[in-house]
Amino acid sequence: MPYRRILERLLDRVPGAVSALLLDAQGELVVGAGSLDERQRLIGAYAGISLGMALRSADRQAAGPIRHVLWRHERGSVVLCPLKDGYYLVVSLGPLALVGGGVRHAEAAGRLLDEEI
Repeated sequence: MPYRRILERLLDRVPGAVSALLLDAQGELVVGAGSLDERQRLIGAYAGISLGMALRSADRQAAGPIRHVLWRHERGSVVLCPLKDGYYLVVSLGPLALVGGGVRHAEAAGRLLDEEI
């Protein structure tokens, strides 16, 4: 299944989702769905920095793998899912989106993306 289709399906399943971005290890956008404005791209790039720090910290502490990182802010939430080979998924949720559903569907999309990478 092509990357874009996986991301579009994710957005369809999460009411209130704003965007879904697949980024490479350097924070460059590979493909996205939904709102692809500059703000979403910046969120994706900075999210990669945060995710990298969390992954290194978990590794140093032998905490096991990170399935997702979630942060909430005034305008909604962001779900980060690490993928293989340094890729990662960033899902931006609006303030009315159901966060638990967003996390669940982001992780499922991440598994599909991992199969395609």
